[in-house]
Amino acid sequence: MKLWSVKTVTVMVLWLTVGYLFSVGLMNGKAEVVMDEQAHLISSTCGQHSSAQPIDNKGVLNLAVWNIYKQKKPQWQQTLTGLEHDAHLILLQEAKLSPKLGRFITSNGLHLAMAKAFKLFSTPVGVMNLSTESASLSCAFHAIEPWIRFAKSSLVSSYLLSNGQTLLVVNLHGINFDWRLQRYEQQWQVVAKKIALHQGPVILAGDFNTWRNERLEIVEELTARLKLKEARYKSDFRHRVFGYPLDHLYYRGLNLVHAASFKTAASDHNPIVAQFTLMASEH
Repeated sequence: MKLWSVKTVTVMVLWLTVGYLFSVGLMNGKAEVVMDEQAHLISSTCGQHSSAQPIDNKGVLNLAVWNIYKQKKPQWQQTLTGLEHDAHLILLQEAKLSPKLGRFITSNGLHLAMAKAFKLFSTPVGVMNLSTESASLSCAFHAIEPWIRFAKSSLVSSYLLSNGQTLLVVNLHGINFDWRLQRYEQQWQVVAKKIALHQGPVILAGDFNTWRNERLEIVEELTARLKLKEARYKSDFRHRVFGYPLDHLYYRGLNLVHAASFKTAASDHNPIVAQFTLMASEH
């Protein structure tokens, strides 16, 4: 049996590492946004829709938040159908824009905004907004995992409201493998700047990967500074790791009527559903 030298093994490991990083870099690409259902074409980092209409229904806004686990489990469509039946806006994480999901979006007359994190065999994966009305503007942002190098994405979108205001919606999938939390905090600072500049209602939600106290503290400090409130849940079955919930819903400038999280076997995360009413516009 031939034994390889340390030098040979070292060279092989280096080549494998370089190959892995190169492949992941190609899969990540740059931050790109997909807007609307027409051909699901990927455009630049921001996309606009000139004919957007108010997303609420007579001052009521129903929302759902769910990490859909790349649609790996067979019940995903049944659960998503239930969410779509009531919600004006669905914020998905780990959504894979497969042909089946594309048909679901088209057949239900939904509008799409997506921030691609990376591609799996040419299929975009990332955070996705499904809505009854188009976003007037959506911008995608990338954050790279320090160890595995795959990207996580965030989507910052604007939706018109019937009271004349504009709702800013941030759909974020938090970096997971960052022990020192430098990249994690940088990811949050990018969206914090967008929220700070917005004059009007805000929804911030997603899978924040807050599986330890230090991560949660970063989120709580930032949301407190931005005067965002965390939803209180009538029933709370959010997925937890080490006792900490990973999925969150924060808001500002809206009245929260109710929020809940229910169990499902369609993903490794359970959905959040909420209802808001609009505040009277000051203008």
